Amino acid sequence: MNVELQMLVWSVVLGLVQVVVAATGVTGQRGLDWAASARDATPTPLTGVVARLDRARANFMETFALFAAVVLAGCILQRHTATTVLGAQLYFWARLIYVPVYALGIPYLRTLIWSVSIVGIAMLLISLF
Repeated sequence: MNVELQMLVWSVVLGLVQVVVAATGVTGQRGLDWAASARDATPTPLTGVVARLDRARANFMETFALFAAVVLAGCILQRHTATTVLGAQLYFWARLIYVPVYALGIPYLRTLIWSVSIVGIAMLLISLF
């Protein structure tokens, strides 16, 4: 398995961990009855670290599909270079670091880290042309 696919697999693991951590926090704030309900009512707003972890999870989901698409396209087209390896690694490591930085509420650094993950996706995308 090439490095780009390894980073994709580890990104799936990261995404699953984020879903579980965020869901656990949400259930802790809103209660088990809410978690088990049909969720038809407007939920109470999340607060603090739980809200930040849930937003980090949502942000991961927004970028992950793009990352997966360019990694898989690169594999299909057999585009494996030092640039694609670096791009995949930048995405994964930036997304991994993003979670605790966002949870801690560190402004600007969070945005910088997010930007690094986007650069990683762009590096993979450029290799497709």
